Amino acid sequence: MNEEFQTRRFFIKGLGAFAAVPLFGCAGARAAGEKPLVRFGLVTDCHYADIPYARRPWPVGDASYRESAAKLAECVAVMNREHPDFLVELGDFKDLGPDKTSTAGYLEKIENVFAGFRGERYHVLGNHDLDALDKVEFLSRVSNAGQAQSLAHYSFVRGGVKFVVLDACYTSKMEDYRPGNWDWRDANVPPWQLEWLARELDDSQGLAVVFCHQCLDPQADASHLVRNAAEVRAVIELSGKVRAVFTGHQHSGRIGESNGTTYYSLRATVLNSGEAENGYAIAQVYASGEIAVTGYRKAASARIGSAV
Repeated sequence: MNEEFQTRRFFIKGLGAFAAVPLFGCAGARAAGEKPLVRFGLVTDCHYADIPYARRPWPVGDASYRESAAKLAECVAVMNREHPDFLVELGDFKDLGPDKTSTAGYLEKIENVFAGFRGERYHVLGNHDLDALDKVEFLSRVSNAGQAQSLAHYSFVRGGVKFVVLDACYTSKMEDYRPGNWDWRDANVPPWQLEWLARELDDSQGLAVVFCHQCLDPQADASHLVRNAAEVRAVIELSGKVRAVFTGHQHSGRIGESNGTTYYSLRATVLNSGEAENGYAIAQVYASGEIAVTGYRKAASARIGSAV
């Protein structure tokens, strides 16, 4: 089956994808019929590349690199049907080719699929995004809504909710990840970005949501955890405004909680073969502080938080 046909098949079947049922966390104080302040879509770890299927042990898991274009097309089709306010991909958008030119081509291909979403789109930097391209080279090839130039860490406000995007693609020496100078097990948020995060949360007029590629949940697999995650959590949790942190990186996905903040890692798009193995989600944020996450395919659903 050629890739073009497979992409169309996923796209059509995606329109009928069913949401997962299980919920997590306490019920919010949301009033019956209350409309969300903002709705947003989530997808992560496409790892798109024209390379063979790879069998890999837990916690990484098998990788269907070529199928990710079709799986993302299904996600985009569902998002266009459901009309969230924006769609964010949480990193590792593409994977590594035999050379820089082919790797850049993978990024162009998967960005074109992502651009099929008829709404605002955002990117979060993942480690594999920088395996053959540096940050400037990657960011110059993608588009983040409302930004003349895409940034590695940034914030925006929708529906009165502040969204903060972190960049943990720094070595323990606090050097930018770049080709030949990165290790996926050595992710860090530098001190100056932590100071920026504190200011952004302090300036927030209400609820806030944080996005990062690498995990911040203290119960996540240790190899997938930001090295200075405790420092990042301290800033997030001290603000009292962040109900949820959404990440990728740990391909199986997981949901954890620390001091009133939920850490939701989304299942990877690349994981395993076939449309039934896909995963993406839509989150709805309410004035009560509740965040309702509807997971599609194998992504987990969750009901997060209550009033701030």
